[in-house]
Parts: sequence; C-alpha cells; structure tokens
Amino acid sequence: MDTRTLGTTGPAVSALGLGLMGMSDLYGAADEAESIATIHAALDAGVTLLDTGDFYGMGHNELLLREALRGRNREDAVISVKFGALRDADGGWNGIDVRPAAIKNFLAYTLRRLGTDHVDIYRPARLSPEVPVEDVVGTLAELVDAGYVRHIGLSEVGAETLRRAHAVHPIADLQIEYSLISRTLEAGILPVARELGVGITAYGVLSRGLISGHWTANRQTAGTDFRAHLPRFTGENLDRNLALVDALRAIAEARGVTVAQIAIAWVLSRGGDIVPLIGARRRDRLSEALGAAELALTGADLAAIEAAVPAGAAAGTRYDEAQMAHLDSERA
Repeated sequence: MDTRTLGTTGPAVSALGLGLMGMSDLYGAADEAESIATIHAALDAGVTLLDTGDFYGMGHNELLLREALRGRNREDAVISVKFGALRDADGGWNGIDVRPAAIKNFLAYTLRRLGTDHVDIYRPARLSPEVPVEDVVGTLAELVDAGYVRHIGLSEVGAETLRRAHAVHPIADLQIEYSLISRTLEAGILPVARELGVGITAYGVLSRGLISGHWTANRQTAGTDFRAHLPRFTGENLDRNLALVDALRAIAEARGVTVAQIAIAWVLSRGGDIVPLIGARRRDRLSEALGAAELALTGADLAAIEAAVPAGAAAGTRYDEAQMAHLDSERA
C-alpha cells in the first residue's frame, strides 16, 4: 500500500483509509465479527488510516475499533475521530455541541472507549453557529499541547472557515465528501486547502454505495438505513443516477475492473494530497476496493469517465434539506 501525507503538517497514512461508520450505524444491521475481520484484513493489507466518530452507534464504533486493535501495535494505526453530534437513546439526533468544555468531555470518553492515551486526528463533525471556529480550534490546540491529540482536522467546512481555522493552528486535513457525483469542493475549497497545505480525506467516494455498481433500483433498505431518506436514492433521482452508473460500467468493463474500482481510482487520481476513505463493512468489499490502488487510469480513461459522469450530473442533493443546512461547505 502506497502512503500519502495529510497536508504539510499531518501524518503519513495509507493511500486508502477505512471508514468504520457503517459497522455500527446508519446503514442497517452489520455483523460485528465480520466488521472486526474486515478491520484486521485492512491492517494486514497496509491500511493505516481508520476513521470513526464518537457518535457512530453512540460509542459502539469506538469500542469495536478497540476490540479490533487488541493485540496490535497501536502505532500501526492512525485513528481519526469525529465529535460533536448529539444523540439520544433511540438513535435520534439532538444537534451539535462544540463548546470548549464539551470538546474536552467528548475526548475523555473517546480515549477511554478506545483504550488509548491519544487520538491521531481529532475533528468536529460539524460546526455550530454559536461557537466560532477559532474557539473550537483553540481548544483542540490545547489538547495537542497536552499530548491527547496529535493533529487537528475539520469536516465539511467552507474555504473561508478553513482559512480562519488554519490561522489559529495548522489543520492537517479536511474531511469532506468527494466522488464523481459530489464535486462541489473543486471550485473553491480544494484550491484553498492546497494553498494552506491542508490535506483532504474524501469520504463517500462511492456515494454511500450508489455508484459502487452494486446498487439496484429495486433494492430494499432497512428502516435503520438512512439512505432510504437521501434524495439521490429516491424516485426519479435514483433512476437518473443509476443511468450514470451504467455509463461508468461500460468503462470499467473495458478495463476489466469493477465500477467501484473505477470510481475509487478516479478520486485517487485527483491528487496526491487526497486520501479516499473506503466504507467497506465486509472483507469481500474491502478486497474489491483495495484493487483500486493498483489501477492506473490513463488520460483516455479519465476523459471517458468525465464524459460519462460530468461534474454536476447527479440528480438530487447529497443530504436532505435539514442536513444540508448544517454543511458549512455547501454555503455560498
């Protein structure tokens, strides 16, 4: 597995990271034993970047990761943790809390659940209009100085917010959705990140499975699978988006690879400062995704991909209206 450095101040990590959210939450039921086996397989394949959140399964995801790392060398993993989202006992959502005291509280619980004395990258999942980003990053800088956090990251923030944050303390990376059908960061956010030396960890590279080549129009989703409520997965939007996948499939078949591998390789091709996060929950899906790291796209491939799935081609927004309102990255 090749490595890439997250920005000018961040850690060296594997060129592909593993996102763990679906092993605990939001995508329906998951098999815990298979989840742990998938994490083990990723580590054995050279994947070092493991991304979690303290609110994924209300702490379950961190406990799962702790179990998966049991008996392993802690320094072989670069653990990235998001915080700030508030949950209730029924799995509902109760807003965002990024006040300084709350940040320190969240981290204390995270360290205990993970069974570690530090988090490699710590980031707010979203920001709150009541708390300036300068106060959030200032608090994180204190935790860096105390040794509990090694690097500061952000998630889904716009270019101006990124500048303000970076002026307080160097930001290692910005975690943001980036895929063939989610490219809004290219116009303003990505150039500023590169100017500041901030890396990109790209989640949703398969658009939550929509452009994986495995999603079908008649697929039934469980009640706990939030994709059933996302605009791109419903009605005419789904039909239009799956037509894009069919166009991508023709390119993949010509190369003798899968749709998922083409889609992941495209994100990898966008720059050495971008690290895609794979959301695999099973070893077979992980193996497929890792194959993208060995796929070198030619100029002709990239031109064909661009023609098949041009920027802005997706039907529907990536979240519903209420969730889109929380995205600083989507504000003009």
